[in-house]
Amino acid sequence: MSYKKFLERLEKELVVTLGCTEPMAIAFAAALAKKHVKGELITSIRILASTNVLKNAMAVSIPGAQGSGVDLAAALGVLAGDFTKGLEVLSGLTTQDVENAKRMIDQKKVKVEVAETAKKLYIEVIVNTPQSTAKVVVADEHTKVVFIEVDGKVLVDALENESGSDGTGDTENSADSFMTIDSIWEFVERVKVSDLSIIDKTIELNTSVGLEGLSKAYGLEVGKTIKEGISQGMLSDDLITNAMALTAGASDARMSGCTMPVMSNSGSGNQGISATLPVVAVGEKSQASREQLIRAVTLSNLIAIYIKTKIGRLSALCGATASATGASCGIAYLLGGGKAEVLSAIQNMQGNTTGMFCDGAKAGCAMKLSTCTSAAVQSAIMAVQGKTIQSTNGIIEESAEQTLENLGRLANQGSTAVDRVILDIMVQKKVG
Repeated sequence: MSYKKFLERLEKELVVTLGCTEPMAIAFAAALAKKHVKGELITSIRILASTNVLKNAMAVSIPGAQGSGVDLAAALGVLAGDFTKGLEVLSGLTTQDVENAKRMIDQKKVKVEVAETAKKLYIEVIVNTPQSTAKVVVADEHTKVVFIEVDGKVLVDALENESGSDGTGDTENSADSFMTIDSIWEFVERVKVSDLSIIDKTIELNTSVGLEGLSKAYGLEVGKTIKEGISQGMLSDDLITNAMALTAGASDARMSGCTMPVMSNSGSGNQGISATLPVVAVGEKSQASREQLIRAVTLSNLIAIYIKTKIGRLSALCGATASATGASCGIAYLLGGGKAEVLSAIQNMQGNTTGMFCDGAKAGCAMKLSTCTSAAVQSAIMAVQGKTIQSTNGIIEESAEQTLENLGRLANQGSTAVDRVILDIMVQKKVG
């Protein structure tokens, strides 16, 4: 068992972020370009981004900005961003920062274009002053800088050798070979809880945002509406509805400008929320011990990470289906299930939520998270009762591993046209 590798992967993929990760990645690249350019007077900002990045950055609220948009994220990154903070690059925004950024946009100094690239995660930002030009490229991961050029001099150039040029994204490679469902299960069973401080922090941060979303009016108020439905007797006070409420509440807050950070999973805050809070809610309802909860949340997040190695960091498929599959495994664990039940939970989820499309980051994502959370609890309950979807159904195979291979094939070979159509629909409504 690759004990150290699993701990390292958790530290790598569970990252604190403020707001949606795609706008933050744009702001990060823009802030880094500003750091390299000479002079303070910005004459222009040009952003070229992949379609997957654009659709996730167009409509989602930027914390503290009372607005959204690729152009706004870039302008804020240049004017007020601190790239050393990673995906918390825009923490501490002031009203003046926002006004200055919006003025820059009004002055037509910010231009957004679709990048001609096969990479699913690609952001190129070019910042100009009267004296200087700087270009920064982030690719494959949200803060992975692969190219920097300042006034014609290349400082960093790792772009040509990067994976994903065939459009498959960061799919499974040799660096992921230690990860299987079996090895994840073995790690979760053997890991010292004292080595899982990152999971403790994940539970703390994401639960706080979930409670915030349940207590205040954010976005569509999906979680708050579910919670009120329970108190009014319209919905039952059970595992599913409580898990849906807490999870959707966190997404309501995060996607609608809440300034509280969350712990992301595989580059997505919503996936971090969806992999964690359904398990936390079921753990609370079932009175699980702290150790049981930590192991269950670890299992959930690792399964989500593993599925993302199959389908790519950004995909035409909704990422909540991957993270909720992880949650279903964690819930099965809390309900007394072993490895066999975890495998069944994976199969049940793939027979249920596979095919849900990602049509960009937005307030409505809270509804998708609530739907996937409901499926996660249902799939786990079925699994621990010995009920598993048959391999004659759709993409389901005899083994969960092979089912996930089919999922990866669906995501990578079947996503290009879907992405293109979704982005076209979105652009017709709102440019930038």
